[in-house]
Amino acid sequence: MPTFEDVQSAARRLKGVAHRTPVMTSATLDERVGSRVFLKCENFQRMGAFKFRGAYNALASLDAAQRERGVVAFSSGNHAQGVALAAKLLGMSATIVMPQDAPESKIAATRGYGAEVVFYDRATMNRDEIAGGIASERGATLVSPYDNEAIIAGQGTAALELLEDIGRLDAIVAPVGGGGLLSGTALAAHGVDPSIALWGVEPEAGDDFAQSLLRGERVKIEVPATIADGLQTQSPGALTFPIVRERVRGIVTVSDEQLRAAMRFAFERLKLVIEPSGAAPLAALLSEKLPERYGRIGIIISGGNVDAQRFGALIE
Repeated sequence: MPTFEDVQSAARRLKGVAHRTPVMTSATLDERVGSRVFLKCENFQRMGAFKFRGAYNALASLDAAQRERGVVAFSSGNHAQGVALAAKLLGMSATIVMPQDAPESKIAATRGYGAEVVFYDRATMNRDEIAGGIASERGATLVSPYDNEAIIAGQGTAALELLEDIGRLDAIVAPVGGGGLLSGTALAAHGVDPSIALWGVEPEAGDDFAQSLLRGERVKIEVPATIADGLQTQSPGALTFPIVRERVRGIVTVSDEQLRAAMRFAFERLKLVIEPSGAAPLAALLSEKLPERYGRIGIIISGGNVDAQRFGALIE
């Protein structure tokens, strides 16, 4: 299992490559939620999301022979772009398996970084099997969006930076899909201060993590019908689930309308453009979903990859 030391190693590997994204505050937000809130803005990360951190850390950890054979990944968008950009920077080939209904802007960006895109039908086809078959055929390395130690460690560097820049926090809130960001955040936060309360946020329609924690085992749900395309996972990761179960205080859920309201608030009050998945932690605070009160809260704004037309329609 990945450790806090792995997160620290990833931070050294990413230094000078990943952006050290800004931490923003808002008096209006603080007054609204009754806490001092610090927003780690990964929408300003390279390729527009935190996923670059894990992708670069994973690809940079490969040996020369693996780099020569290239990588294969599956993703609805942000992991796709992260792997594609990391591969370009490291001089590697990348093939990305993407759903046919992935946002056009994310497809275009993935191709723009030089990756080959292979499409599949989210409702009827298994992306793991497709990507695994391509990797086996080409001798390439399959890079999971969350079930990978280097991915988890890389994602944890966002929280590590947040704590280095801000200092003490009582709680950190992050979105959760497969669990790479939340588990990495947990490792980073508890490596600095074991008393920090950690919370994950997922869509009401995609509550696979909440259900799994309730049952004490990983469960699989149908493909979630939610605007948060980055959180449309069907089951927690095999590596991420035990980390989250051990370290995270709980998972709360938000509706699509609450996600839209958070996106609108961020745009109007914070002057930030964030995608639905990235709005999940903010939506949880604005909707008072956390069952406990905290004085100082950090939230991970995971990404801002949404095209102008869809953004306008979502917040209208």
